[in-house]
Amino acid sequence: MGHYLVSIIIQNRVPGVSQNVKTVALAADHAGYELKGHIAAHLSAAGFKVLDLGTDSDARVDYPDYGYKLAEAIAAGTAQRGIAVCGSGVGIGIAANRYKVVRAALCVNAEMAQLARQHNDANVLAMGARLIDVETALSCVDTFLSEDFEGGRHEGRVNKLGNKGV
Repeated sequence: MGHYLVSIIIQNRVPGVSQNVKTVALAADHAGYELKGHIAAHLSAAGFKVLDLGTDSDARVDYPDYGYKLAEAIAAGTAQRGIAVCGSGVGIGIAANRYKVVRAALCVNAEMAQLARQHNDANVLAMGARLIDVETALSCVDTFLSEDFEGGRHEGRVNKLGNKGV
């Protein structure tokens, strides 16, 4: 029941809750399809605009295709944050991280989601539907969307993240 209280707080945009996030992009492969549905309903109830990038069933698809769609939405500014779900969260996160503007963080609990935002300025939350239950996933989502980047000592490190690669 705890995540419903957080949803109400986020919906009312109370102080301490990030007000920069208006649209959240969601993407999942077949393994993450069901969890993506729970997340979409949760976000809609909390007052966020949800950009659902698929997949739309549990029929087998390739996670890179959906990781790329999510990354493109972040890169285009269509969404301020993204949530990517596959079986483990690893593959779709790797795919999203192929884009320099994306900082996808694989999280399995709310503390990881909190630190991903505060210290790493992560803009995509990656989760594994086979490894996390719905309640924990929604707790990660709420935390991820309510935290801001701390900057300061972390800013220089985060700036280095987009400077390598081809």
